[in-house]
Amino acid sequence: MYDSPGSLQEACVDFICENLEALCETNPSNTQLNLLPVLSEPGAVTHVGNNGTRMVFKDSDAYFHSEISEQLLTALSEKGKLSDITMTLFDSSTTRLRHVCLQNAGALTTKGLRILKGHKICNLEATDLKVTVNDLIGCLGEWTLQNLRTLNVARSTFMDGSRYCVVVALSKLRNLQSLNVSGTEFNRHGLEIVAEDLPHLENLDISCTRVDDITPLRKCRDRLKTLVMYNLKVSNSENVIPVILELHQLRVLDMSDEKDNHPFDMFTPMRSKVTDFLRAVDKVPHLTSLDISGKDDISATELRLFLRHHQAVRFLGLIHSDVCYDESFINPRHPEYEELLVVTGTATESQIMEALRRYSHRPLYVQKCLYNLFRLTPNFTDARVDVIQLVLPGMMLHPLQFGVQMAATACLYNLTKGDLAHKIHPKILKRVVELTLNAMETFPNHYQLQKNTLLTLCSDRILQDVAFDKYRCARLVMNCLCAFEDASMNRMSVAICSILAAKISTSETSLLGAQPQYMRKLLAIVKSKVQTKSVDITIKFTLSALWNLTDESPTTCSVFLEEGGMALFLEVLETFQDENTVETKVLGLINNIAEVAQLRNRLMVAEFINILRKLLHSNHLDVSYFAAGIIAHLASDGAENWTVACVTREQMLKELGDVVVQWETPDGEMVAYRSFHPFFPLLTCREAYQVQLWAVWAIQHVCTKNAKRYCPMLVEEGGNHILRHLWENPAVNGNVRKICESILEVVRFNSTF
Repeated sequence: MYDSPGSLQEACVDFICENLEALCETNPSNTQLNLLPVLSEPGAVTHVGNNGTRMVFKDSDAYFHSEISEQLLTALSEKGKLSDITMTLFDSSTTRLRHVCLQNAGALTTKGLRILKGHKICNLEATDLKVTVNDLIGCLGEWTLQNLRTLNVARSTFMDGSRYCVVVALSKLRNLQSLNVSGTEFNRHGLEIVAEDLPHLENLDISCTRVDDITPLRKCRDRLKTLVMYNLKVSNSENVIPVILELHQLRVLDMSDEKDNHPFDMFTPMRSKVTDFLRAVDKVPHLTSLDISGKDDISATELRLFLRHHQAVRFLGLIHSDVCYDESFINPRHPEYEELLVVTGTATESQIMEALRRYSHRPLYVQKCLYNLFRLTPNFTDARVDVIQLVLPGMMLHPLQFGVQMAATACLYNLTKGDLAHKIHPKILKRVVELTLNAMETFPNHYQLQKNTLLTLCSDRILQDVAFDKYRCARLVMNCLCAFEDASMNRMSVAICSILAAKISTSETSLLGAQPQYMRKLLAIVKSKVQTKSVDITIKFTLSALWNLTDESPTTCSVFLEEGGMALFLEVLETFQDENTVETKVLGLINNIAEVAQLRNRLMVAEFINILRKLLHSNHLDVSYFAAGIIAHLASDGAENWTVACVTREQMLKELGDVVVQWETPDGEMVAYRSFHPFFPLLTCREAYQVQLWAVWAIQHVCTKNAKRYCPMLVEEGGNHILRHLWENPAVNGNVRKICESILEVVRFNSTF
């Protein structure tokens, strides 16, 4: 059905991540289990998290082999659930780690990282750490220190307590082959150390570091195969190209720049003449990958000549360069077009996608690519999960970059709108929603970005089928509704809230409804439609939102009344007489108020009772149904409140009974309820069988139309016992007993099957 199914293993790992509290328990550090020696590291003991506790699986036989262990660790990392406590799950007695990936690891301290000492790690990625790289290395076991092949500490820190850049610990990793220190304080001194002390180092990434002179790399001229130095700032750019040309074993070279640089940088970004490099056609003969994105002086002619002399090149980076539009890179019929050459740029879909795949950590590149991707998305006729999965990482990694979020939200709308969403797996759509809400929360005052997010969220597929934090979404959408005066945004906001308000808990609807500014805005929209006598989709969604927000929420009902909602709704009923959908929603909300005993006297207004009596006899069953429900609740209290009305309680009860017995069962489900609790006081109203009659009719209706949902609910809440007592009591009205018997039979049938 979907273009993006997940594997069973992925689903299981996700389930573990989302249910750690249910699957695990925390033990104090002084238990026997915590004192067992780590088998793979003689003399070491298991490590504990903060407060001397460790987390273990409740199933004592649980053991994860390396693939599952690593996948679980990566998933926890990606979901932002890594902590010193969760790290203790990875004790070497129950897990095996060879390839460790720690992203979003800012919450980890050395207490949590010490768990790594018990593992034999070959590859270690620990990015965005708050502890120093030296501390990280100090948490590794002896085997790992001697055998680690790959270390990625991008965007972490080398600064110790005295604020000196200390890199000496890197010298312990004698067999290290690949090192990524991009985005750190790594400097020329550090470059000298790794060039001298790491004899097997072949791959180095010093992008965005403090290295201002790359001449120490001459010591690696016979072994360095990969050099990445994106946006490197050097004090003497004239030395850069000569040093690079000496690195005759290079396979991968990235000397790209940011196109837009700050004019007050202490050093100018490395603006070495890329032309000088391209003209040296007899150098770096083994090159397979070249990234010269952001360079100003690229000549298409010289670049083509360089490529002719370097037939092994299979990747070429040309972001922020007009050369990517050269026919030789985009036209398969061009004589110099190379089918096997992968190019990043903004000229074609394939260039943009490759750029998003490679440059997710570079916000300027991501923004450039997303703006150009947006131009293409309106032409996509099929679901493009592959494209969505390239948009999301950049969006996740740069939450504060407005340009990235603006372009990403625009792209996501085009990629998920309409029928496209039905072909996308809910897991992917959940991530789309989560990142969309993050953008919404970060930039609450940006009109177009907020509009982009509403366009994405205003989708039946997303609102009905995707699991996400619906309360958070409703709150952010209500904030947006209050922040902007825009008809289309109002329409989308109330549409979203009308659906979500029915899906969140009663405590959450009360939290929303307790905000007077939300209620005032919703009522203001209704009032504007009354003034213009417009019955459109906006007023219908707004009334639905109000109806759902007041459902079993006395707090919201009170705020509605305090903000003048009752008087306004009387105007609505007068203005839109015989508008079936409007009358139903208005009466549905007032029925919610009538369920709150202490608020019923606020409804006992002669004008309203007259309207209510008329609507009780409506030809539309749903209108008559809710009018009857309000009357039933008002009449359940006794006669004292009816003195304001022009009709007696007894007369209203007689009319109520006469109407209900004449109702025919509708074809479809007419109403939805969160619970049956509001009906129970009506069922025990012995002196007014008409009140009981409406209640049992209502229960029968939902139980027969949606037995799967309502029959278990009725049993769970004990309603079946109340109905049985009514059925067994010969003093109860015959029509009431008959309907009770019918309900009990439906419940019995659905309990059996």
